[in-house]
Amino acid sequence: MNETDAQATRPHTGRRRNEAAHRAILDAALHLLAESDGTPVTIDAIARAAGVGKQTVYRWWPSKGAVLLDALTDRADQDVTDHPDTGALRTDLRAFIGTTFDAAQQSTTASALRTLVREAARDPHLAELMQAFTATRRDALHDLLARGRERGELADHADLDLIVDQVYGVFWYRFLLGHGPLDPAVAERLADTLVAGNDQPGAQAVRRR
Repeated sequence: MNETDAQATRPHTGRRRNEAAHRAILDAALHLLAESDGTPVTIDAIARAAGVGKQTVYRWWPSKGAVLLDALTDRADQDVTDHPDTGALRTDLRAFIGTTFDAAQQSTTASALRTLVREAARDPHLAELMQAFTATRRDALHDLLARGRERGELADHADLDLIVDQVYGVFWYRFLLGHGPLDPAVAERLADTLVAGNDQPGAQAVRRR
């Protein structure tokens, strides 16, 4: 094997180290958010917990808020089914709402999300990033609803933005105030109510035949 071949087959240890450091930072940020109990999380704390230097954190993220939000987004991407597509709006919506409710109530994610909401209230930059995070979740749900409308499962005049608000309104109200459950039964009833309330005229009668 010549030198060129050896270089081509040699493992890219630098890339693996970067990937490992990136993952360690995200995991550390999420853990610190969950355990902070309202205490602000700092870049120094994230770097120490991840076992990296502060400049390593800044290599990928411009601010503490960006790290925290990326950590939460990363977890959401793992836990939430963004685009279920069974061919039936009611089933898709039940799956989307159900996984959203379930993921937010995982112990680490729930604590982290509540801390992030508190920090966003006093950090304008983090508030902007939080809006960007929620916008991605809204867009995913909006796309799901649009597919249903294209299939004729929602009325042409159905206000998709309002339906999205209703889903996340229930979620945030119950998540932050804790006055009611966010369980599979609630997800199913909410999905059924929204579909039935925005049906094409006569669609329910056709389904009952």
